[in-house]
Amino acid sequence: MKILKDNDLPTGVLDGRRIAVIGYGAQGHAQALNLRDSGCDAIIGTRPDGASWSRAQAAGFDIYPVADAAAQADVLMLLISDEQQPGVFANEIADHLKPGAYLGFAHGFAIHYEQIEPPAHTNVFLAAPNGVGALVRRQYEMGNGVPCSIAVQQDPAGDTRDLALAYAGAIGAGRAGIIETTFREETETDLFAEQAVLCGGLTALVRAGFETLVDAGYAPEMAYLCCTHEVKLLADLLHERGIAGMRAAISNTARYGDLTRGERVLGEASRAAMKELLAEIQSGKFAQEWKTEFESGLQQLSVMEAIAANHPIEETGRRLRALMPWLRDLQP
Repeated sequence: MKILKDNDLPTGVLDGRRIAVIGYGAQGHAQALNLRDSGCDAIIGTRPDGASWSRAQAAGFDIYPVADAAAQADVLMLLISDEQQPGVFANEIADHLKPGAYLGFAHGFAIHYEQIEPPAHTNVFLAAPNGVGALVRRQYEMGNGVPCSIAVQQDPAGDTRDLALAYAGAIGAGRAGIIETTFREETETDLFAEQAVLCGGLTALVRAGFETLVDAGYAPEMAYLCCTHEVKLLADLLHERGIAGMRAAISNTARYGDLTRGERVLGEASRAAMKELLAEIQSGKFAQEWKTEFESGLQQLSVMEAIAANHPIEETGRRLRALMPWLRDLQP
């Protein structure tokens, strides 16, 4: 797989094209600021009564209701949450898109699961940074970038790949690396990683480790420090050096325990569960389940979050983090 950098990207593709960033949240504000600093004509589309309006105004952007922003955009980047995209597109964007406009996404969910079906005359692309908005902005300001995946779903103009590359470059991704993929691959791998590893898998593993130690009579403070607090130390090493590099930086005892015990925790049952999760993602079962949950007012999610927030690990963590105020400076 070829990784593209700034020198590989087409030039002048975004010249004279107005880019409407829809949404001024975590990704919206970061991408809009980076686009502007790269010399692009970027405007913001958001709700007039929302908090994002005043934030975008304070940053000096021209701001419009979503429909008005869509009507004047040559390139429209939809950076609101997955569950809101279908309704906003149907009600405020679809009838206002210019013929031949370019419609972009930072996650392929709505397109891959056909929750949005753009008109045939619309060019549809993906530019998905591999990092939260604050990181995308901070790295850009430092002269660096965050890797980004691009893909093309519809290409009536014949140059949508070039535009996707130029857009990714304008938000700083060409400084780090741009990878070509598909809407399907980006969506399914991203959802799987969230559920099985980065969010669902990691939090379940951390909580299970905490409970195992506390149930065995160890102090919850010790269990928290060992099973939760130290995750960042290992995550930073993994991020900077990979798995082998992380192992080279830890003690011989830790390295031996890793290689001889880790597979016993995540054995065949865990791998089978991962395959089951992936099958639900591939079939669209998870997407439909999430759509139903959103349409019901997120009732089940609210209950689960309330239960999880009362777990002993949370109270222990709050007490220990209060002793380490510098942790606030480490937020992304």
